[in-house]
Amino acid sequence: MPKNDMTFKIGGAAGQGVESSGAGFAQALARGGLHVFGMPDYMSRIRGGHNFYQIRVSERPLYSHADEVHLLLALEPETIDQYKDEVVTGGGIIYDEALEVNAAALEGQGFKPFPVPLAAIAEEAGDKIMLNTAALGVAAGVTGYEFERMAGVIRDNFAKKGQPVIDANLTVARRAYEFAQERYAAHFGHQLAPVEAPARMVINGNHALCLGALLAGCRFLSAYPMTPASSIMEWLAGHADRYDLVVKHTEDELAAILMAIGANHAGVRGMTATSGGGFSLMVEALGMAGMTETPLVVVEVQRPGPSTGMPTRTEQGDLLFILHASQGEFPRIVLAPGSVEECFTAGWRAFNLAEMYQCPVIIISDNYLANSVRSIERAEFHFEDVAVDRGELMIEEELDLLPNGYKRYALTESGISPRALPGHPKAVWVACSDEHDEYGNFADEDPENRVQMVRKRLHKLDAAGEEMGAPQHYGPQHAETTLVGWGSSYGPVREAVDRANATGGSINFLHFTDIWPFSEDRVRPLLESAHRLVAVENNATGQFARLLRMNTGVQVDDQILRFDGRPFSPAYVLDRL
Repeated sequence: MPKNDMTFKIGGAAGQGVESSGAGFAQALARGGLHVFGMPDYMSRIRGGHNFYQIRVSERPLYSHADEVHLLLALEPETIDQYKDEVVTGGGIIYDEALEVNAAALEGQGFKPFPVPLAAIAEEAGDKIMLNTAALGVAAGVTGYEFERMAGVIRDNFAKKGQPVIDANLTVARRAYEFAQERYAAHFGHQLAPVEAPARMVINGNHALCLGALLAGCRFLSAYPMTPASSIMEWLAGHADRYDLVVKHTEDELAAILMAIGANHAGVRGMTATSGGGFSLMVEALGMAGMTETPLVVVEVQRPGPSTGMPTRTEQGDLLFILHASQGEFPRIVLAPGSVEECFTAGWRAFNLAEMYQCPVIIISDNYLANSVRSIERAEFHFEDVAVDRGELMIEEELDLLPNGYKRYALTESGISPRALPGHPKAVWVACSDEHDEYGNFADEDPENRVQMVRKRLHKLDAAGEEMGAPQHYGPQHAETTLVGWGSSYGPVREAVDRANATGGSINFLHFTDIWPFSEDRVRPLLESAHRLVAVENNATGQFARLLRMNTGVQVDDQILRFDGRPFSPAYVLDRL
């Protein structure tokens, strides 16, 4: 195993600080110039149940977690029982020496047991609650990683709790670090050391999306908390005062989407965020946005369904639902980012598309992408590309010159009508959710008007289709097997391609981000030129493969489907392939 290339896993009961500890250690590793990929995993309980946080670290960029664990930090015996089969031969297992663990049995299975008086060290410094801090000190000590990198994160994380709390945690971490370094570091084959590298952010998909939305001019969010979308509202609320945002915690999802529609109707760039269950409640109002041609951004972060499903797990089971949600036919745009960089881009791009084509734009993500963190450099977000395009938005001088009233839904060649914000005396109209005429007035069910208006709205998809990017190609140009994926499968599939080709395989990858409108002319030649097509999806029915067949007539040769609530890993893809 090369230096600076390994995976940590810390596991314990809810309430033991597993997630905060994992996130803090990932920060400490990134501050040492190393790349990290962090994946939290928690049960849908307020207390009880088993949680873990997995951190992969390397000197090369990382796009996925990995199944192989090199150092397991067990805050309770269940962690060892549940995950020891993932630990590689020669891997270490850290645990409190007071736990009933058969060290000899672990050694016989090829592991290196590292018993440490974690609770005793924490209690000596003042409080057993700092056991997780002690465990991270051991992890740094046994791998030889510089203590000061972790100490800096401890100071930052506990700054609001005062100097005594900071000092106590530093004391615990230092004692545990020195204990492990003296007793175990020389016997552990996986070591870490800081490297010279540019400063990097450690950020997850939800927060990257928020950052993109903020730079796009988003100034309003209405939402009802629903895992795994809740951190979007939490992040924006935490930055509301600094960036002049209004964040409204609504009473339910119906109110959330209606408030977002109202904000956009008034000219404020606003959005709502939810998961599949919440989006199910929003679909009638989604249709109203389609009928009134109101720009709207909806973020739908998927989790397994139906009903409440598995609230803290991941799945890609809502794609076809989102494409057809609400009654009737109206234009919508669907983006499915697959990395934190793509989440950032979708965050600002969605607002432009919504206003340019005056329709709902849905960003579809999932728990894996939303909550996993990656270290990336600021430049990888391409801030220079961010632009604000408000589409056919009339200015006051244009409205002043209107001769015969304002046709909000004027029939145009593009299907896009000039849009005015409420308030101008010459731009008064009715935003009718029934079928209406060019002025917005109820059209008394006139069949000719109905045909004109439906065609007008749907015609916008022709121009919107030109905005949709082609799928990304990764790997050799010509390969025996082409993997096809969308959204969050990007990282695991990308690494699976690299691993396979490094050992003599012949695989490439088509990654789809812009889902709808679907560009048949761009996609069909790519599919038809492939020797063998294998779709990779986190659902049970191969929804994207069905979408490809529906729009191109091309049927994939095989499918790798996962729907147990867990994300793909590179090894999982290769094993099934």
